[in-house]
Amino acid sequence: MQHRRSAQLLALTVAACGGTTASAGPTDKPAGWLDAIGTGEGALNLIIWEGYAERGAVDPAYDWVTDFEAETGCKVNTTSMTDSANGVQLLQSGEYDGGSFSGDASVRLMKAGDVAPINVSLLANYANVFSGLKDKSHNSMDGMPYGVPHGRGANVLMWNTAAVTEAPTSWDPVWEGGAAYAGKISVYDSSIYIADAAIHLMATKPELGIKDPYQLNDEQFAAAIALLEMQRDNGAVYWGTAADQITSFASGDLVVGTTWQYQANMLAGESVKVDTTLPAEGSTGWSDTWMMATKAAHPNCMYLWMNHMMSAEANGQATVFFGEAATSEAACDYAETISPGHCELTHAADEAYWEKIWYWATPREDCDDDDAATTCKTQDDWVEAWTTLRGELAESMDGPSAPYVLAMAESAMQFWASMR
Repeated sequence: MQHRRSAQLLALTVAACGGTTASAGPTDKPAGWLDAIGTGEGALNLIIWEGYAERGAVDPAYDWVTDFEAETGCKVNTTSMTDSANGVQLLQSGEYDGGSFSGDASVRLMKAGDVAPINVSLLANYANVFSGLKDKSHNSMDGMPYGVPHGRGANVLMWNTAAVTEAPTSWDPVWEGGAAYAGKISVYDSSIYIADAAIHLMATKPELGIKDPYQLNDEQFAAAIALLEMQRDNGAVYWGTAADQITSFASGDLVVGTTWQYQANMLAGESVKVDTTLPAEGSTGWSDTWMMATKAAHPNCMYLWMNHMMSAEANGQATVFFGEAATSEAACDYAETISPGHCELTHAADEAYWEKIWYWATPREDCDDDDAATTCKTQDDWVEAWTTLRGELAESMDGPSAPYVLAMAESAMQFWASMR
C-alpha cells in the first residue's frame, strides 16, 4: 500500500509541501504548491458539510472513507461546519488540511491566501470531471484551479401536494403569495438567503436593475430586506439542518419552502407527499469544492483525498447520499447502480439547467466588477441585516448556533435510524 512506502521515497518525490514557496525568480511556485504526491502522512483533518465524509455510520450502504483510509493510511478526521462563515473561521484556525466549501466561502479563502492552488495534473480523476464544473469563479483564480469539484445542487421549491394543490411555477408562494400559507413557509436560515429574495426581485421588479443577486447596491438591498420582512411576518419558519426540515414537512407543520433535493428524496422515501420544481425565476444553488489549506500539515493526504472524491465510486456514493449532482459521467454510471435515475433527477450533465442557477458567492463592496464608481453591500452587511431580521430567533436552536455541530449529527443519525 501507498502508506508503506519509505520516507526516502517521500523526500525524493515531494518537491514542495503546504506552506512553502520556491526560491525567488521566474520559477517561483505559489505557497502550498505540490510538484508530486508522496506518501500519505497518516492523518487528514477536514472541515465538511455534514454528509460529505461518510464511513457507514449513518447507513452501511454509504461508506467512501473506510477504503480510502485502508489504501492510503490517511486517517480521516472531520468537523462539520454550521455554515460557510463558520467554515472559513475553522480553516483560518490553522488546525485543518482543507475542506469542502461553497462559493460564499471559497472566494474569500482564495483571495485571503488561505487555500493553495492545486496542481490538477497530479490528480488522475480530474480529467473525467464535467467541463461545466472547471475553471469557475468559485473554484479558480487568475486561471489557476484552487480546488476540485465535489458536487452541485440547486435550492428548489418544495411543497406538500395535499396542502398546495396547484403545482407552483414561480417562487410566489413563499413571497407575495405567502399569506395563504402563513406559519407554514420553510426558509433556509442563513444570510445567503438574501440572494433568493434578490432573484425574485430580478423577475418581479426589473426596474431595480439587479444583475447579480449577490452584489446589491443600497436600493436593491433595501428592497430584498423588505421582501424578507414580509416573508417573516407571514410566519416563516427557519431551518438550519436538513433533518429539521424533513421532520417539519413529515408532520405537516410546514407545507412549502426552499429546500435541497436531499430532503425531498428522504420525504418521498417515507411516503410523504411532496414535489419540487425549479421556478421560472431560477434559483440559488451551490457548487462545492474540496480545497487545501495553504499551510496544510498533511498535503499528500489532502491530494489523495481530492483525487478519491472525484472517483466514480466515491463521488457516485457521496452525491447520491446527499442528493446532489455527480461531477462526471463515470460517477453517474456508478450512481445509476445504487439509485437509478439519480443523475437525470439532479440534472448532472444538463448545463442548460445550471445556467438558471446562481451559485452561492460572496457579497463584495466592489460588486465583483471593474466599475470603481459602484459599491455594494458587503458580507458583513448581509450578516448584520439577517441577524436583525431574525431578531432573537437568530440566537435560538431553530437556526445555526454554537451547539449545532453536535446536534446536526445526532438528529441525522436519529432520522436515518427511523428509516431502517
